[in-house]
Formats: sequence, C-alpha cells, structure tokens
Amino acid sequence: MSHYQEDDAEYMDEYDIEDIDDEMDEEFPSRYISGSDPDVDENDYSNNKISDTSAAQARRGKDIQGIPWGRLSITREKYRQTRLEQYKNYENIPQSGERSGKDCKITNKGASFYDFRLNSRSVKSTILHFQLRNLVWATSKHDVYLMSHFSVIHWSSLKHKKREILNVSGHVAPSEKHPGSLMEGFTQTQVSTLAVKDKLLVAGGFQGELICKHLDRPGIGFCSRSTYDDNAITNAIDIYVTPSGAVHFTASNNDCGVRDFDMEKYQLSKHFHFLWPVNHASLSPDGKLLIIVGDNPDVMLVDSDTGKTVMPLRGHLDYSFASAWHPDGVTFATGNQDKTCRIWDVRNLSESVSVLKGNLGAIRSIRYTSDGRYLAMAEPADFVHVYDVKSGYENEQEIDFFGEISGLSFSPDTESLFIGVWDRTYGSLLEYGRRRNYSYLDSLIM
Repeated sequence: MSHYQEDDAEYMDEYDIEDIDDEMDEEFPSRYISGSDPDVDENDYSNNKISDTSAAQARRGKDIQGIPWGRLSITREKYRQTRLEQYKNYENIPQSGERSGKDCKITNKGASFYDFRLNSRSVKSTILHFQLRNLVWATSKHDVYLMSHFSVIHWSSLKHKKREILNVSGHVAPSEKHPGSLMEGFTQTQVSTLAVKDKLLVAGGFQGELICKHLDRPGIGFCSRSTYDDNAITNAIDIYVTPSGAVHFTASNNDCGVRDFDMEKYQLSKHFHFLWPVNHASLSPDGKLLIIVGDNPDVMLVDSDTGKTVMPLRGHLDYSFASAWHPDGVTFATGNQDKTCRIWDVRNLSESVSVLKGNLGAIRSIRYTSDGRYLAMAEPADFVHVYDVKSGYENEQEIDFFGEISGLSFSPDTESLFIGVWDRTYGSLLEYGRRRNYSYLDSLIM
C-alpha cells in the first residue's frame, strides 16, 4: 500500500460533489471535509437544509442524497458524465485501468436486487487513508458500525439512533488484563481499518495498533502493536470463528506480515511474512486457505497453517486491496486498482473465470452475501455494483450516487446492504433492503 502523503488526498478531495456549482456555497454555507474537522458539531447539519431521504420520498422523485438538481445549473446526467470523464483513479502501475478492459464480462445492468430504503444524513462516515475502504460493518439488518472522525459509531436503522462505541481521539487502554496486552494503550490512534463480527470489534491503526473491544463488555479488552516497523500501517482486519468455536482475527500490514490472533487466549498464534506489503487477507470457509493480496499484481493462495504458497494467481495488472470468499469455499473474488474484480475457482487456478469491470476506479471493497447469492463490489467513489452469482455474474445492479465510499456491508441475514459515503456536504449512510417477491412480507422484513 502506498505511503500516505498530503498530495494523495486529492483522490478524495478533488471531486467532492460540492464542486458542481458555486450555487452550492450560497445554499449550504457550513460545509466541511468529513474526517478532517472533529470539532464540528454534527447537529449543525440541521442548518444545512439537507434532511434524510426515505424510500417514499425517493419514489416521488427526490434525489436519494437530497441534491437539489432542479436549482443547479447542471443536470445530474451531465455531472455524472463529467465525473466519468475526469475522475482520477490512483494507480501504482501506469495505465493498468486502461489495459484491463479486454477480458471483462459484459453484464446486464438493469437488475434490482436491493431497493433503496434510507439515506441517513446524521451518520457521518469518514476515511483517513484513500486506499483503505473497510470501515463499515453490519451485524444485523438494523445494526451497523462505522468510523466517524475519531469514533466508532453504532447506528440503529430501526430506532434511527446512533451511539459512540469507541473514541480513540485521546488515550485508549485495556481494562482487562491479558498476557501480551499493552496495558499502557495508545494515544490519538488514527484508525485505518475496522472489522466487527460476533460481538468483537477490532480497529487497526496507522502505527500498527490493534484495539479489541467486546461489544457485550464494558471497556477495552485487548491492545497490541502488531509491528514497530516504520511502515507499520494496518491495512485490513478479518474476524473469523475456527471449527472449534474460537474467535480469531487476522491483521494484514504494510510490513509484509499477516498475523493471526487467538481471542480466546489473547495471543498471537501465527505470523506469516511475504515479499511485499499485504493489503488484504481472507480465510476460506473451511479454514484451510488464505487469499493474500497486496503491493504486487499477483494474488497468492497460501496454506493457512504454514503460510506456504499453494499457487500464485496471475491476471491483475496493478496492486490489489480487496478479497472475499464465496460461502461455498470453491470460488473467491479479488479487487484491484486496475478497475477489475476477478473471480477465481480453486478447482482450476490457471486463470480467473470472470472479470468484472468498474466505472471510475479501483475495486477497494468486496462482499458476498452469506447465502452466496450476491456479490457486491465498491469503487473508490460513486458506484457499488451488485451481481447475481447464480446468473454467472451476468445480471448486475448498479447503485449510483456521488461521493467517496468508506465501505459497504451486507447484514448477516442478507436483508440489508449499507454503504458509507464520505463527502463534505453529502456524507451519509445509505441503506438498501433485499427485494422480495411478495410485498405482503415487507412489514416482517423491514
């Protein structure tokens, strides 16, 4: 993963939706960059004249983000075209996005698997690193966790209420005593990645920090620094449960390491080292294989016990930042800065079986539904693509909005899809619900 520099911020800041017209400055005078000004009171948004958008309002023609296109000097269609033409995709290998198109599948984009439910303006999803976009996690169809400035926030879409779960702006230290835990804790942690699953929250930081909190216990459970290397940033966290029922998580770091932590014993159980920084790792459903992607075009499939390479997978043209297993344990997906998501089959690893193409930029986040029916992939901004796996990824729903994407997450029961949107004016949390064939069930599903 690239070292973060101030110049890199342009890949998020340069194309804020606010830039579409100077009229926006007059209409919404109190804009600010989400994630850059923690002192701003979010209650001030009541003065912005921008409110939440419900499904009923969207059906009546209101823009899902509340953008007043009718009062602007540019149409939504024209601005979309401008974004497609001018958005600057970050590449470590020049022209990788242009060269990756020849193998891509042609899809049918008219599908609708998930219906718009709500755009929640009071939930401000923020980003600290332009390449790391795994900061939104749903634990039920109504419960989602996300980063907002220096806080991990829980949002209940059922109650329309948020509460702070963890604040890392000051000093954070464990309230439980475990061997190997850093009892002195950390100060002013910059959270680069987040994972929440099975009542466990793990936040990773720019200096290799790992902060673990059990959601059903007060205080912090465990703190560790995975590495003291100068290039220490934690790029990704993956929480999983072993066949014996023990909760573990893997941490992927820029020091080329992947570390496995046993949260029953609160100990580092495995440490694998690779030849390049690891941006993401995913464990197969049977626990035997790890997908390793990072600062190399190759995808590595490795033995989860030994860390030895089973096979390098070739096809991507740039660095990869996302991976996910299908629940069947046979196929998996990888997302790359060459603007593609590749689907692989462990029964024939000589080449990918499908190549899915984004519109604007890198594929930075990938999720399968727990039933394996759908795959969602997020670009850096504006587009989330949902594919019907059963159709061979040929049928696609394209979710279209404006703003950088901090993460996406299906609920474990597959009923909800949450998307974090980072933008100075229109930052929010988008919620979609799975479309069902029988409308009379809506009251039960919602």
